[in-house]
Amino acid sequence: MTDTPTTTTNSGAPVSADSHSLATGRDGAIPLHDHYLVEKLAQFNRERVPERVVHAKGGGAFGSFTVTHDVSAYTKAALFQPGAVTETLARFSTVAGEAGSPDTWRDPRGFALKFYTSEGNYDLVGNNTPVFFIRDGIKFPDFIHSQKRLPGSHLRNNDMQWDFWTLSPESAHQVTWLMGDRGIPANWRHMDGFGSHTYQWINAAGERFWVKYHFRTNQGNASLTAAEADKLAGTDADYMIRDLHEAIEREEFPSWTLSVQIMSYEDAKTYRFNPFDLTKVWPKADYPLIEVGQFELNRNPENYFAQIEQATFAPSNFVPGIAASPDRMLLARIFSYADAHRYRVGTNHAQLPVNAPKNEVHSYSQDGAARYSFNSASTPVYAPNSVGGPAGDPAYAADERGWENDGEFARTAASLHAEDDDFGQAGTLVRDIMDDAQRARLLETITGHVGAVQNAEIRARAIAYWTNVDATLGVKLAANLGA
Repeated sequence: MTDTPTTTTNSGAPVSADSHSLATGRDGAIPLHDHYLVEKLAQFNRERVPERVVHAKGGGAFGSFTVTHDVSAYTKAALFQPGAVTETLARFSTVAGEAGSPDTWRDPRGFALKFYTSEGNYDLVGNNTPVFFIRDGIKFPDFIHSQKRLPGSHLRNNDMQWDFWTLSPESAHQVTWLMGDRGIPANWRHMDGFGSHTYQWINAAGERFWVKYHFRTNQGNASLTAAEADKLAGTDADYMIRDLHEAIEREEFPSWTLSVQIMSYEDAKTYRFNPFDLTKVWPKADYPLIEVGQFELNRNPENYFAQIEQATFAPSNFVPGIAASPDRMLLARIFSYADAHRYRVGTNHAQLPVNAPKNEVHSYSQDGAARYSFNSASTPVYAPNSVGGPAGDPAYAADERGWENDGEFARTAASLHAEDDDFGQAGTLVRDIMDDAQRARLLETITGHVGAVQNAEIRARAIAYWTNVDATLGVKLAANLGA
């Protein structure tokens, strides 16, 4: 007798051999009834799901979020109540690269979190930057296309990138972040994370607030130089995946401190710039950070495909006490992300163990490919019904209605504010936040990046773009490029 288990087919039947097909006759022909061979090859042909169009390359881990400060005055969400501990999943990624691209390309990093709360899953899908390249979701496909590859040569192209950026001046703030030191974090453990968008918090009394999330790394911020990143891209393309995995294996659990900025509902109407503009930050002098709790990663996935590649994060996954804002990019993502998951992973992606909530689900959705869970035969499949099926609770209506029905707010929040310019905050980042060494590295980076642009008109626009960010920077860039 042996303790080695017998290989079986996917349906559980034992097989006689792992390495030999059922060949018959002198010519070695393989019959179609060699069902185990057919199963193995057919399964192999279907091992991959479509990679993410955006954020294709990444990795992640499980952990927990612990509330350490009382913010119940601002939100009734269970995960943010004093002392609450919530299981979490994090996925970090690059934006533009494909699934096999190097981890160390200059690119924003995705910072996606799934909180398995007692009231359902809450997903916070952000980046390692507090802003983004555009403020309206209708531009998102065009922006991503400009960062990907030319359809003819299948090569990435600086002309294409700078053509889009210079014709979209709202990108200046994020591009300045990208071309600066934070454009290549040393690893995922040594970078901050941001919800980036403005969200809405609602407290138990029904009062509404606007909120921005800041996850500050407790390991300290660290970045790679361009030379270091280029070397790692050629020697260890999976450097950041490896770094996180090995740190957790060593029990050096990375952690972040979550703080929030809170703006009153009424302040948004008259604030000096549009607080729902994803290309802007709220100055901390106006809205200081309020500490909420500690987020830690302490468990590696057991299977990358099942728990990271099939993990689905969607800004549409809210819980009571948290809702959307008039941020146009957020509103577009609320549709787009969930729709992408239904296509990429499947209609019933939310039933996979990594995506399933920990609380009970009472839903009228049914059928579809790979359906796993289902209601009892006595549960009706329609609503309304009179036979005991689940019913909506009007008590939650207040969370789902707010600024959308406030005509005055919608008009004033969307109107032009005094400081709604595209280059102001980017210039502040260069002049007031970067030091001399950081400014020198920024100039070196943009000189190389813009210097690779072949089209003279686009190159001239890029110089004007950086001159609008900071006049001194623009003069130096023009000199470096001989313009």
